[in-house]
Formats: sequence, structure tokens, C-alpha cells
Amino acid sequence: MVPLETSLQQLFGFTTFRTGQRAALTALEAGQDTLAVLPTGAGKTLIYQLYGYRHPGCVVIVSPLLALMNDQVDRMHVAGFRHVAAITSLTSYGERQAILQHLGDYRFLFLSPEMLAQAPVLTRLQQVPISLFVIDEAHCIVQWGPDFRPEYLLLGAIRAKLHAPLTLLLTATADHATRHEISKQLRVHPQVVAETVDRPNIFLDVEAVANDAEKQARLLELVTQLQGPGVVYFSSKQLASETATWLRDQTGLPVAAYHAGLASEDRFKIQQQFMQGDLAVICATSAFGMGIDKNDIRYVIHYHLPADLGSYAQEMGRAGRDGQPSVAILLYAAGDERLPQALNQANRPDDVTIQRFYQQPSHFDPAEPGIALLQFYRAHGISEQAVSDLFARRERERAQALARMVAYVHTTTCLRATWLTAFDESAPAHQATCCAPAGQPLDLAALGLKRSVVAPTPAPARDWRQQLTRLFY
Repeated sequence: MVPLETSLQQLFGFTTFRTGQRAALTALEAGQDTLAVLPTGAGKTLIYQLYGYRHPGCVVIVSPLLALMNDQVDRMHVAGFRHVAAITSLTSYGERQAILQHLGDYRFLFLSPEMLAQAPVLTRLQQVPISLFVIDEAHCIVQWGPDFRPEYLLLGAIRAKLHAPLTLLLTATADHATRHEISKQLRVHPQVVAETVDRPNIFLDVEAVANDAEKQARLLELVTQLQGPGVVYFSSKQLASETATWLRDQTGLPVAAYHAGLASEDRFKIQQQFMQGDLAVICATSAFGMGIDKNDIRYVIHYHLPADLGSYAQEMGRAGRDGQPSVAILLYAAGDERLPQALNQANRPDDVTIQRFYQQPSHFDPAEPGIALLQFYRAHGISEQAVSDLFARRERERAQALARMVAYVHTTTCLRATWLTAFDESAPAHQATCCAPAGQPLDLAALGLKRSVVAPTPAPARDWRQQLTRLFY
């Protein structure tokens, strides 16, 4: 077989691999299941694309988001890959049947865990040679599987039903505990190809504010002063939308909101406008970002406290993919941790609900929070006690993760050292261009990220009681 570099040149026109790409491909070429932990923007998709180009059979990619799958299919079509398809919730019955009927003609097939678990799809996949089984964003197995999208927990059994094909697990963030859990769930013993999660060109900043009014005023100041484009992350869909409108009115900048509550056509349009430079700022929830390959994002601001450092690393890592100076800013007011605590518990049925459900499951509406999860576990033979233990363990894990996030916020020494330690890495020596922990001022001019525009006078902030109500919308 031709050398990897020759295939890289033929397919993509590149002469050298990015860090980690060749090591992962070398392991796969040797028939070794592989877990590739590579930083955001490292070109993880190239690994399975190049492998699929070199080997007969179908590459099956399990992906978490519909928008991410559609984006990858579109990109591959533009790049010249013709035999690519995705089966999603938006795929019509006729189109789905046509894809499954001619599955042997496809080199790449994108599926969600839920779609892969459907019997007709799984049965058809068992009948075609699979050259590579890919789990994209593999950390979702740990973050989402137990209490959000339990079909992720079936992937190990599904892989076995597919005759245990060669497997590639891709993620940007996974500490040793997460890697172990991913391997356990997939029933593999992968070779790990891991690069540092550190992004030295991203300046880390945590800013303490007294209350929500001060936080809102500081956000306006930052958006006005910072070079764009930028992304502001929220934990509330409604607040993301309201703040986008408010920032647009206050600054005159082109600002839009992006979250799962928007129609898919609107999300696609906003994403394309941002990619093309027609929008300066996106006010987003965590629904925005996976697979977004925009190199020149100069700043990422978190208006709300992330639930864990893994999510924070994923989101702030979308800044500065071009290697140029960028900044990640986290705005924190005392008590902000109460929101992720509440969100973590929102869909978790309590022990009383679990007990009542297992006694009379037909009396519950699947639309009620947590009931669909209970239906899933009961249908798969998981006992009441096992479900209670699972949720209790998950709650402890989330509490520990949030505690590490709060510890990062309160760091008074080096933010990068605290952050990297959480990912089992050693930090480089602290420098002036590294970070500004709580209590230290942020000098945008020194970082070369300040726009030469005078900030407008902030409008009066919303009443905090109304704000709190909107957070839980």
C-alpha cells in the first residue's frame, strides 16, 4: 500500500500531517483500535476520511448532532467525496430506504446513536463490510450517556453485533478517568494517541463581578472593545436570544443567537453567516460549536458558569484555531454555580418517581422530565435499584466536576496550571501572556486584541428577579 503521505497529498493536497494525525492513522493501519485525544481544530475528521480512502468497505461514523452530521456530509461532498450519506431524523422514509438498500455503494455513513440502535439500520449494517467504526465526540459517551442520551450506552453491544470492526474514538478532551470509561463502554482496549489540550495562544481570564447587572455591563464593554469575531456562551436559550438582540441594539454590531430552540433552517443560516464573516458575535448555548471549523474566532466569553472543565475546554477551544492571539473570558458572580446545579438535576427523576414508575409505568407521560430515560432503562432490563444507583453515582460525578470548575474560577495563581492539572497534564512556566486569574486586570491592548472604538454607555440592566426566571426557561 502507498505511504500515508502519498495518500494525504493525493486526497487533500497536504504534504505533512498535523500533530497526532499520523500516529492515529499508523495505529489504525496496524489494525489497532484507537482513541485519539486531539485538541479542537487538530483535524480529527481527516483521520477517518483518509483511512476510508485507503481501505474498501464502509466507514460508519456515529455523531452526536444533526447539524454536525449535515455539515460533515456537505464538506465531504465539496472535497470530492461522492459516496457519502447521513441518516438522520430529517431523512425521509423513502430516502432512508434507498440508502439502506444501496448501503454497499457508500464509503461513509453518518448516524446518531439513536438511529444506529434502530433494528432495520443495525440489521442492514450487519450485512455490509465495515472498514472502520468511528465514534466522533466520544466524550459524549460519558457526559451524555447515563442521564441524557442513553443510546450511547448501547454502543458497546452494537459494536459487538457488527462483528467488532476496527474502531476509532475521537475527542478533544478526555482525562484518564474519561478514557477508561470510554474504553469500558465500547469494550475495547485502544491504543491512545493523545496530544496536550493546552492552547498557548488563548489567554485565559476569569473576571469576578458583583451581580448580574455588573456582569451584563461588563459583557457589553468586552464585546465593544474586543476584536471579533466572537462567541458568547449561555446556559439559557431565552437569555441567549434576548442578549443577542440587546447587544445588537447597543453596539450596532451584527449579532445573532444560536440554540436548539431555533428551527434547523435558522440554525444553518446563522452558522453560515458566521462562517462567512457576516456576523460579528454569536450568543449561543452549548448546541453551537461541535464541528464548527472557523479559524479566526478571537474570543469566547462564558456568561454562565460551565458545568465542568471538559465542557469549558471544548467551548473555549473554539477560539484561535489559526494560532493567533485569542482570549477566553469567564464572567463569574458569587452563586453562579447554582444554575448548573439546577440544570444537572432538572432531568434526574428522584427515588420516589423511580419507584412509582417501576410499579406502574403506564401511568407516566414520556414527555415528563426523566420518564423517557426510565422507560429506556426498564425496556433494557435495568432494575429499579440499579437505576437509582446509576443516577446517584452520576449526581456525585457531576457535583465533583462542578467543584473542580468552581476551583478554577477561584484560582489566584495560574489558571492554565489549574486547568491542565485537571487533564492530568503539567503546565509550562507561567508567563504574562498566559492568564489573568480572578482579581488581576485584563489588558486587551497588551494582548493585541483591543478594537479602537469607544464603548457606549450601557443601558439599564434587567431586573435580577426577571433574569433569574429567564434562566430556567
